[in-house]
Amino acid sequence: MTFLDTSEAPSGFLDSPQARALLVRVIRVAFPHAQLPDTAYEKTAAALIALAEKTPRHFLALSSGLASLDTLPAGAFLDLNATDATARLRAIERTEFFGFVRANTVLTLYNLPEVWEALGYEGASFDKGGYLTRGFNDLDWLPEPRIEEYTGELNYVEIGPLTRQVGTGTAPAASAATRDEVTK
Repeated sequence: MTFLDTSEAPSGFLDSPQARALLVRVIRVAFPHAQLPDTAYEKTAAALIALAEKTPRHFLALSSGLASLDTLPAGAFLDLNATDATARLRAIERTEFFGFVRANTVLTLYNLPEVWEALGYEGASFDKGGYLTRGFNDLDWLPEPRIEEYTGELNYVEIGPLTRQVGTGTAPAASAATRDEVTK
């Protein structure tokens, strides 16, 4: 699907399966996680479309941005491999479209419990009693710390004599001759 004038996508474009597929692909390329289920990306795309429909500016940015993805050189965005798709997104990363997608995907995708589970995050701990009583101090993933004191010889590095006197008093007042030279 190619649009010659990308300033305005056709009416109902965001409701089309093509737009949803493009948005899911954009999100997957921008936020690649092999372990995430497709449903997480689909829910995020649906949330972004719903959010864009609330504001004409975001609606236009999202619909025209998605429509423009297929007008750029190198072919249809859905058919590109991951490297070429990433390059395509890098080319438009400063657009309002990509800014909208990036900012709202971070807030939406990583707030899904199924994503938490896939990434190993158990979510908020408050409703489970907090972290302190649930193994917060179990640092089995760290190496055992060295507890004993160091008994070897201490080697200090000589840095040489100081080039000026170090003192804690006040700075000397400038002489009248020095002051006059500075103010010339």
